[in-house]
Amino acid sequence: MIIFNKKHSLRIFLVLAVVAITLVIVFLSYHKYQYRDNDPQRGAELLPQTAFNDGFDKIYPSPEFSDWETAQTWQGWTPEQSMWYYNITQGSDLLPYDFFMVLQQTDSTQLFRAAQHIDQFRYIAQRQTDSNPDGLPLGFVKDTYKGKEYLGFTCSACHSSQIVYDRVAIRVDGAPAMSDMIAFMVALQKAVEHTLATPAKLSDFSQKVIARGNFDSAPDVKEALSDTATNLMLYNTMNRSKTDYGYSRLDAFGRIFNRILQHTLNREQLYKLLKQQMNDDVADKIIAGFESNIISGKDFDNLYKRLQPLLTVRQQLKLRNSIFNSPDAPVSYPFLWDTPQHDYVQWNGIAANASVGPVGRNVGEVLGVFGTLDWKEVEGNSLLANTVGGQKKDGRHISFESSVDVTNLRLIESQLKELHSPVWPETVLPKIDRKLAKKGEDIFKNYCASCHLPIDRTDPHRRVIAQFDKLDSILTDPRTAENSVSYQGYSGILQGNYVDIGVGSLYIQEKMPVAALLTSAATNVVLTPDPDKWFLRRWFDWIYNLANTATKNDVKESLKQGNVGLATAIAPYGDITAYKGRPLNGIWATAPYLHNGSVPTLYDLFLPQKRENDPEGGEYRPDEFWLGSRQFDAEKVGYINKPGQGTRFLTHLKANSNAGHEFAAGKTPQRNGKIWPALNKSQRMELVEYLKTL
Repeated sequence: MIIFNKKHSLRIFLVLAVVAITLVIVFLSYHKYQYRDNDPQRGAELLPQTAFNDGFDKIYPSPEFSDWETAQTWQGWTPEQSMWYYNITQGSDLLPYDFFMVLQQTDSTQLFRAAQHIDQFRYIAQRQTDSNPDGLPLGFVKDTYKGKEYLGFTCSACHSSQIVYDRVAIRVDGAPAMSDMIAFMVALQKAVEHTLATPAKLSDFSQKVIARGNFDSAPDVKEALSDTATNLMLYNTMNRSKTDYGYSRLDAFGRIFNRILQHTLNREQLYKLLKQQMNDDVADKIIAGFESNIISGKDFDNLYKRLQPLLTVRQQLKLRNSIFNSPDAPVSYPFLWDTPQHDYVQWNGIAANASVGPVGRNVGEVLGVFGTLDWKEVEGNSLLANTVGGQKKDGRHISFESSVDVTNLRLIESQLKELHSPVWPETVLPKIDRKLAKKGEDIFKNYCASCHLPIDRTDPHRRVIAQFDKLDSILTDPRTAENSVSYQGYSGILQGNYVDIGVGSLYIQEKMPVAALLTSAATNVVLTPDPDKWFLRRWFDWIYNLANTATKNDVKESLKQGNVGLATAIAPYGDITAYKGRPLNGIWATAPYLHNGSVPTLYDLFLPQKRENDPEGGEYRPDEFWLGSRQFDAEKVGYINKPGQGTRFLTHLKANSNAGHEFAAGKTPQRNGKIWPALNKSQRMELVEYLKTL
């Protein structure tokens, strides 16, 4: 029996009081989003209309929010909600924050983050506001992890757009970005390397960084900048692709896959691969001093520095190709409205959206956009890691600590439930011809409606049931779906674990589909409480996030609908060799079209692909076009194609095919086998007019 005296009672009372107060504070912090920035123009750069050039040359007007003055909302969001979405961190740590703030452009004294320079990559410039005091571009944010400040990306960096029509810009939240992330990353690497290689520039850079108060000396700054250069070079090297992305596209999954492979690869497997490229003595020299079987991000950087002078370029490329896969299947950034209401997400439905699925999906995204991964081996088994995380019971387990902010990811997903697709703003764009649109509606019912089901865009209880078509039916470019299934990688620290992939559990062997490794890694990250929070808050957050997501997610597990393959023990990912159809509300604001962005306008989408023996005089989908102009084509619905401006899209290149989905051209049969006759020009325009109304 335990006897409590007054001292014990007082201690217990104080502990319970602290716990109670903490729980109240935590509960209140979850009660509502912390909105505080109500800028009515949502942080837009207020450049004068007279300065506007042509929508391409880095000069742009103020966005127009056509209904905000009367309804105080745009797409269902208030200005406060938009600003919160733009500026909420998710745990992305690209480089030290101070570095980005003072870094200059290569061969220039202008800041790298200057608005006109950032606009070259089609990221959207923002001015200083309460939630963005440094005036970072839209989707760029300061993240703090373990006491250090970093620049990172938010969801909005890839899922926000700005459309220009008649000198008026329309901001569309959740729409596909026009950004060229690859050009941005390459330019960032060059700017960092140039600063390191130029004494005067490095001295000036160091002084400005030190003045910001987070670095003590010039040698500290130089060392950290050198690490940053190595990290950027590694990222750009391991993700090099023969397929150019250009504006509006990214192979996000291919890059996420490679980042997982970089961090799961263990010392033993790396040593084997090194010995295949060189003699044992050189391999020993490279690996010497790295005792842990886990290779941290910092270790990987140091190993790369060691092997560079010891391996020929050919050997380095062979080593890269033995570890990583080429991210050579760029796709358009998916649009986010209705995402929380989907049963399956991503172009090929690789991610289920039921239960806590959205948390795992969003964690995987942050792992790809530079989340800090402090994975380490810990003595002793772990109930969570061994039972839910699938880790083997061998007297130790892997702690998957990271900068990923699961709380914010949950809040972002919750807020997206309130986002509506954009309505065609007739105060800015030409008014819709309702008679033509009515004729187009009848065409839509015959040609499109079986895959693109109607939806009430504002219904809080709406559901999106994806309609899948296998590759051999839809006949669009297959590479995205095929890569998701075929890409393999070394499992490293995950070897010997089990991973649940929906149809059952897989035992992780030495080499596995990267999709399975991503699922395992993301699951274990979710199961690891935030190391940046004190003990009680850490565990309360962890429990609350998982419980809240599971109980408030109305999407339940369900079978995929449509013409879809089967996932079996032999082909565990057989159901993702397909693409999905979704409701087309807001489709007018999501150019370019098809999953890989290979068709510039909606009108062009209703044309056939030009085949070898087709006559020259007919109308066909463009074999090439240019992306990068923000100017909107309100007639064909897409962006203005300006030859020579932007990035050139060539449809004959790998992963760029504009074939398939030729229902309106009389080429692709409906699911019932019927082929409707090809639409004439008038009918195509009627169908375009109807799609403006969705």
